[in-house]
Amino acid sequence: MKLATRILWALALGAITGIVINIFADNWFKPLDGYIFTPLGTIFLNLIKMLIVPLVFFSIAVGVANIGDPKKLGRMGGKTMAFFLSTTAIAITIGIIAALLLKPGVGGSFDTTNLEYESSEAPPVTDTLLGIIPANPIEAMASGDMLAIIFFALFIGIGVAALGEKVDIFKRFLEQGNEIMMFLVGLVMKFAPIGTFGLIASAVGKQGFDALKAMFLYMVVVILALALHFIVVYGGAMKLLAKQNPIKIMKEFIPAMTVAFSTSSSSATLPIAMDVAQTKLGVPKPISSFVQPLGATINMDGTAIMQGVATIFIAQVFGVDLSIQDMVVVVLTAVLASIGTAAVPGAGMIMLAMVLESVGLPVAGIALIIGIDRLLDMTRTLVNITGDLTCALYIAEDEKKRELKNA
Repeated sequence: MKLATRILWALALGAITGIVINIFADNWFKPLDGYIFTPLGTIFLNLIKMLIVPLVFFSIAVGVANIGDPKKLGRMGGKTMAFFLSTTAIAITIGIIAALLLKPGVGGSFDTTNLEYESSEAPPVTDTLLGIIPANPIEAMASGDMLAIIFFALFIGIGVAALGEKVDIFKRFLEQGNEIMMFLVGLVMKFAPIGTFGLIASAVGKQGFDALKAMFLYMVVVILALALHFIVVYGGAMKLLAKQNPIKIMKEFIPAMTVAFSTSSSSATLPIAMDVAQTKLGVPKPISSFVQPLGATINMDGTAIMQGVATIFIAQVFGVDLSIQDMVVVVLTAVLASIGTAAVPGAGMIMLAMVLESVGLPVAGIALIIGIDRLLDMTRTLVNITGDLTCALYIAEDEKKRELKNA
């Protein structure tokens, strides 16, 4: 049985197990979750997280060294950023329109009297941009500061490319380090079905039907908006920009999407997403190594959709009419926040708090949606990593055209 099929079976079995225990044996959930579900999921997540920092460092350093030409690197970087920011703006616009049409916050019996939510303050965009340059790269690696790690790896790659034959041995070390990481990713992925089962059983078992029923329409709107963005925007970009068959691409990418769904982490999914892009979908290693780690850090289209829907939902619950100008502010704030909160844990909720504050909506409204956010976060992450892949496919096709033109 293929890995993707085993993971999908584990996903279904985990969801059924969580639902059944929640309904028929609620008293059993805590011990089962504490001794089986959570440990299985945590072991899997930790195995993947263990590889993220060295994989990102080696892959980006090798990728940049192989690209070599600084002009080519700058061109690819500019197009990558333009793709990410434009699709984020489209994503939040889709979320806003879907919520305005389906009105998830109108007519429901939402108790807003005792709402409490303490929002963490996100760092200013300028602080994040300055923090990209690490004063101590070893400290950045130890703390998992992905933007700083990416910057340092870019610098190492540029140095290796510039010095050429003088650093052949070091370049071989980087290449062999990258090969070891990719081998270990394959090894860890053998544990993916078991880890997926634990993560899904724990997530579904904790929610229960009461929480899901209360927020059903909100969930439907978010999922519909995510599906629309996934099929139309990414599918269209794959077909028109990357000249690829979207259905074929999605089939090959299933292993990465199922891991994204179960872990709710773009960073945790990065190793398998890069492996599939390079080995199954033909994305050149230098491009995959540059685009996908960057996307895992700053590309948050799924999160942007949630922010669009949540902002309108909270406005409807509190009876606030947002003007066209307010909605433009929401779009701009979310796009900027996607960079400004890139390295902050729980970025989705921090970004949403920033968006709500930008148009004067009560941040306490987040308390309405935070209960079922874990399940929606799984779907958002799936969309986020597909956006990273779509951009990598587009950049690969664009570079191939350029090379043919110059040949």
